[in-house]
Amino acid sequence: MSLKKVHDDQPNDFKFSDENLKKAEEILKRYPEKNKKSAVMPFLYLAQKQNENWIPLAAMKYIANYLSMPYISVYEIATFYSMYNLAPVGKYFIQVCTTTPCLIRGADKIVKLCKEKISQNENEISKKGNCSWMEVECLGACVSAPMLQINDDYYEDLDEKNTIEIIKSLLEDKPIKPKSFRNRKSTAPEKNRQTTNMEKNA
Repeated sequence: MSLKKVHDDQPNDFKFSDENLKKAEEILKRYPEKNKKSAVMPFLYLAQKQNENWIPLAAMKYIANYLSMPYISVYEIATFYSMYNLAPVGKYFIQVCTTTPCLIRGADKIVKLCKEKISQNENEISKKGNCSWMEVECLGACVSAPMLQINDDYYEDLDEKNTIEIIKSLLEDKPIKPKSFRNRKSTAPEKNRQTTNMEKNA
C-alpha cells in the first residue's frame, strides 16, 4: 500500500453546492450544537463526492470554518483515513482488498491485472484519465473474497476473467453493474446449497 500525498496543483477555493449545503444542514441536525465538529467525516465525504473523488486543501479549510474547528484538525482526519483521497483519482477509484481472506483467494492476481491494465503504480491515473487503483486493508466483505470497491460499490466473488471485464468497462466509461460474480444473494451459499446446520434443522 502506497503513502498518499497531498496534490501539488490545488484549487484556490471551494464551497458546497446548493444540494450539498442542504445535505450538510441535515447532517448537522444529528449532533448537538456543542458537538457539531463531529460532522467533519461526513462533510469530508460530501466534499470528496462533489470534487470528482478527491479533497483539496481548500475544501478542508472550508469545512473547518463551517464547523468552527481548527483547520489542522480537519487536515489530520483527511490525511489519516484511507477513504479520503488527497489527489485526483479519476472518475472511477478502485480499491483492491489484499487482507488475508482476499489474498488467499487470489487478490494478488487482481493487483497484477490493475498494474497491467490501468497503471503500474498505485494512485496513478490511467492513460485514458478516468480511473486509478490502490491496495487497501479489509473492506469487510471477507465471505465474498476476493473483492474490490469501485467508488461506493462492491464487486464480489471475483476471478481473473471478470476482473478484466470490469476494468475494461471502466476504461470504456461503461461500468458493469456491481454484484456477486458467482450470482450469490448477500452471503448465501452458492447454488442454493444448504449448510450443515440448515440440513440438521430441516
